[in-house]
Amino acid sequence: MKILNYTIASLLAVSLLSCKKDGKMNETEKDSVVAKKDSAAVPEIYKEYYGIYTGDFAGKEMITSEDGEQYEDFVNKKISLKINRITKDSVYGQSIVSGNQRPFRGVFNESTKSLVLDEPGNDKTDGRFEIKLSGDSITGKWNAFNKTAVKSPLKTIKLSKKEFVYNPNFMLDKDSDLVDWSNPKDFVEKYTDEETGKTESYTTSKNRVASEAIFKINASKQKLTEKELKNLRKIDLEIIKNSVFARHGYSFKKETYRYFFEQTDWYIPVSNNVDKELSPMEKDNAALLNRFIKYAEDKYDSFGR
Repeated sequence: MKILNYTIASLLAVSLLSCKKDGKMNETEKDSVVAKKDSAAVPEIYKEYYGIYTGDFAGKEMITSEDGEQYEDFVNKKISLKINRITKDSVYGQSIVSGNQRPFRGVFNESTKSLVLDEPGNDKTDGRFEIKLSGDSITGKWNAFNKTAVKSPLKTIKLSKKEFVYNPNFMLDKDSDLVDWSNPKDFVEKYTDEETGKTESYTTSKNRVASEAIFKINASKQKLTEKELKNLRKIDLEIIKNSVFARHGYSFKKETYRYFFEQTDWYIPVSNNVDKELSPMEKDNAALLNRFIKYAEDKYDSFGR
């Protein structure tokens, strides 16, 4: 009798759990593509498409100009899509953009070489990729599930396949723009009229400027000293430190760092956590740089845009 009661109770528990699970699936995935469940025996196909595709992720956003006016313009970010597995029924991988790494799952149309890939939907920035493969290129679009949660709910995608390789010799290009455009600071300055002698105050917006030290100091190859760092600007120290993380494929959330490293052709964002990849020397250098960053100052200048 006890065995019978236990069996009935177990069946009821499984039934209730199944109902709850089904209810959740219907609620969260009713508007998304749901890839069929694969078994361990399902063979993988099109392995030649596996890998990292990186490039432009562009959409229209409202921009505020220096004089306070707002206008709509295209904002381009760098995104990487990692295709890890393709079967007859499913595609698995990850998207990495602006420090946000999200898994995706979807379906692959063999005849058109097109994919529909859905991020989980439990983050406000999740959405659907509708893309097409052509050799080593991907083109298409991304639509946010929550249209009001992101600045640009529709983005175009243009990617090329690249192999990520860590190279301690990677440095910023010497023709890179040295201005941090994303963090202007207001300063009060004075102007004296030569004829009247009257002095007036006005507010001007200035931007941080890096020095050429960022092209010379490599924290992945040399043990840094306090003497080398003591006279550097804060932004110099930040870029030298984050060059270490960029070489390991770290996806930066901060726009300043994305701007500097996306000027190169070697930077490929592949992860939002690369701490375990750093060498002991890189870790020591990053700790030393953090000490100096805490108290360093910046040089600001005025620039037209």
